[in-house]
Amino acid sequence: MTRAQTLTRDVVILGAGPTGLYGAYYAGFRDLSTAVVDVLPQVGGQITALYPEKQIRDVAGLPGIRGRDFVAALKEQADAFAPTYLLNRQAVTLTHEGGQPVVALDDDTVIRAGAVVITAGIGTPRPRPIEVGAEWLGTGLSYFVLDPQAHRDQHVVVVGGGDSALDWADTLAPIAASVTLVHRRAAFRGHAATLARVRASPTTTVRTESQVTALDGDLSTGRLDKVTVRHTSGRQEFIAADHVIAALGFVADIGPLRDWGLVLRGRSIAVDRTMHTNLPRVYAAGDVADFDGKIKLMSVGFGEVALAVNHVAVDLDPDLTLFPGHSTDET
Repeated sequence: MTRAQTLTRDVVILGAGPTGLYGAYYAGFRDLSTAVVDVLPQVGGQITALYPEKQIRDVAGLPGIRGRDFVAALKEQADAFAPTYLLNRQAVTLTHEGGQPVVALDDDTVIRAGAVVITAGIGTPRPRPIEVGAEWLGTGLSYFVLDPQAHRDQHVVVVGGGDSALDWADTLAPIAASVTLVHRRAAFRGHAATLARVRASPTTTVRTESQVTALDGDLSTGRLDKVTVRHTSGRQEFIAADHVIAALGFVADIGPLRDWGLVLRGRSIAVDRTMHTNLPRVYAAGDVADFDGKIKLMSVGFGEVALAVNHVAVDLDPDLTLFPGHSTDET
């Protein structure tokens, strides 16, 4: 997709997490052309960013499914209606022209929409930065693992003590030449069973009460060679490393949404029983939406975004019925 352009779509979905992806499917089911915008470079929201290898067990009809596979299934479902994905971009302004929303992105793309559905989850996740090695970002340092196979036969250093750090150490152990998990505390915040597998792995070394203090290699070629790890006692060691994954968690913020004139409840957007916000033709669903009695579950978000899209369909064409029937009704 060429950047910095003007698009026209029936509905713009802001957020490509599970709720947004299901909204893209449902919009297609209602014959609405759709664009999906997300600040992350891939779909899946928190699942892809934080726990793609974890089993998800709270979705109806799925006793358990790996996060990565769940996101892939949601995208496949949405892709049946060919939505336009605008990833690695942020929606910065929302205005109205002739009563219709206009969304501008940070790359100067403008989307003229029939309606907007905000499914931004907890907001824009920004990775907590590691204190050293920023110059290696994109070559020897990353905050996301888009493809575990990219680290096959590499010496990998994972920094962090939460679920995402443990998940990546556990996932990469059978793929990488070696994995070193570095955590600045003695105790881990992540799941005990995952930590037990990490400790038991013959290819994994765990360094607690330690921090990565330097990344060294050839910056001109992007080839990382080693990292320096310092224990709280002052002891220092050099560890062979082809790549560092800084899994230090994320800070979430609703960002520019705060200035759009929406009625907010903290970091959430107030909606009515149709998922409509206070702005014309602007809806919200999923974790970002709030109403009395709200429960933040993916299963609830799926229902909310279906409700929102059905009301959008009637907004755009009052001759349509609110209830479209079931997918099984189609031949």
